[in-house]
Amino acid sequence: MGVVTGLACPRCGAAYAAGPLFDGCPACRRAGLGVNLWPRYDEAAVARTLTRDTLAGRPWDMWRYVELLPVDPGRRVALGEGGTPLTELPRLAGRYGLGRLYAKDETRNPTWSFKDRLAAVAVTRAVEAGAGVVLDSSTGNQGAATAAHAAKAGLPAVVFTFGRVPWTMKVFMAAYGAMVLQIDDDQARRRTLEACVRELGWYPVCNFSDPPVGGNPYGLEGYKTIAFEISEQLGWRPPDVIVFPTDYGDAVARAAKGLQELHRLGLIDRLPRLVAAERFGPLGQALAAGLDRVRPVPTGPTVAISIDTDVSTIQALDAIRATHGTAVAVPEEAIIATQLEVARAEGLFPEPSSACALAGARLLREQGWIAPDETVVALITSMGLKDPGATRPQVPDPPFVEPTAEATLRALRDVYGFRGGAR
Repeated sequence: MGVVTGLACPRCGAAYAAGPLFDGCPACRRAGLGVNLWPRYDEAAVARTLTRDTLAGRPWDMWRYVELLPVDPGRRVALGEGGTPLTELPRLAGRYGLGRLYAKDETRNPTWSFKDRLAAVAVTRAVEAGAGVVLDSSTGNQGAATAAHAAKAGLPAVVFTFGRVPWTMKVFMAAYGAMVLQIDDDQARRRTLEACVRELGWYPVCNFSDPPVGGNPYGLEGYKTIAFEISEQLGWRPPDVIVFPTDYGDAVARAAKGLQELHRLGLIDRLPRLVAAERFGPLGQALAAGLDRVRPVPTGPTVAISIDTDVSTIQALDAIRATHGTAVAVPEEAIIATQLEVARAEGLFPEPSSACALAGARLLREQGWIAPDETVVALITSMGLKDPGATRPQVPDPPFVEPTAEATLRALRDVYGFRGGAR
């Protein structure tokens, strides 16, 4: 188990006991800021057991880094999360003008998204805390991951969602036994979530604060293992750039934390630049204006429903600055085009929000922010079949054909533009 010494605020440095502080740093909140808290570890103790040699003999999953996770491994609620492939994308690298491009393929997790890492740690903490109900708010990926891990733990899960969420996502959450409820108004939903935590004692996986501070401070430590795995998969030589599809920025912030931990432990010798690929650009606007917090921005309908937030978190903003990274707002048409491009060029089918990371990498290369000889990793956080309605308008209806080779070739030519196939 990670030797947790307490919680600390990454913005003001205030220290707290390792208790159930789910709504951020009290000191920053009094100053009008919403900043999540981070578990701190006895890194001297960690260094004695977390080494390259000891890692070599451990199973290839996220729990191999248990010294830097805030749970008892003997009580972990695990479904096989982590240990996902780092897949090189040479065709896209050539098209984008990049030296090397990889996808960290989080679709290989148990519920097909990176949210399994968060849910595994958060639900384990819920078990350790003796919680009676696990609570979440989600557009789908996090709700499904929470529901699956709660089912594994034998705990009931309540998940609030929104009317605009595709039915496939609602079914996915409910299939694991989640009791799914809908509240469309953001403020009303947050008030309800907070009441369920404070009045009913339910254990939250999600954010319920305004301004938002991000998810469960312990559960989010699971995201660090993405950065750990990327570093290890590249021979402990981190890439130049890692691009995250981003809403509240929890993954960006915790990846930065994890990379800094690896650096202090001597496992890596430098930090990659971290990029937030956004749909509507709250982090990008905050960076451009030199702000110390993230202001809400206008939004609209988008296929990238998993990252359609109008605001992000302070710790994400700080993480980007600390790693000399940036944020890029990705247009709708680029997301739609990239989703099918990566599927057809490299055999991976990301959900639209995940395609935002690859499209963002391409834009930053075109702008010269990424150099042509640099190595880039883009996160594919979830898979495309979770929201097929977003892709449906981009593909033709399969035609019915007469049962002959001639009719087959004619249909392929007329519908798909195929010109080969005949000897």
